[in-house]
Amino acid sequence: MRHIISILMENEAGALSRVAGLFSARGYNIESLTVAPTEDPSLSRMTLVTTGTDQIIEQITKQLNKLIDVVKLMDMCEGTHIEREMMLIKVRAVNGGREELKRLADIFRGRIIDVTDALYTIEVTGTSDKLDAFIEAISEADIIEVVRSGVTGIARGERALHV
Repeated sequence: MRHIISILMENEAGALSRVAGLFSARGYNIESLTVAPTEDPSLSRMTLVTTGTDQIIEQITKQLNKLIDVVKLMDMCEGTHIEREMMLIKVRAVNGGREELKRLADIFRGRIIDVTDALYTIEVTGTSDKLDAFIEAISEADIIEVVRSGVTGIARGERALHV
């Protein structure tokens, strides 16, 4: 089962390495990882996506809580949450394909952010499933490059990850 774990941690050199090392040492996979400072410059928020049984996720969270850099963590999937991912995709856009790509971008609420004679670069934001669907809607032969940010998320309502 897929889990989104949000971690509030000290913004120090090596903190990311210690989290990644914990996963690799135990043979767990990180599907995506995003890290950025919070409103407090001494803290960073890391959001990672991984898969595993409830027992594996419980083990991961216990091990993460033991790391000295981790201040607090939350499994976003334990409650309602909002998640987003951003993708930049460079596609071949020639002749009649230009209008079709513009139409697809509009359907997926994407934005064409760069245009050349033969290429479009499109920005799409949403759930991972939405981004996957956009990629599937475009001919694989037309895709030049795909860059994805990884999932980031926040709990809905009163639940919050803060000190």
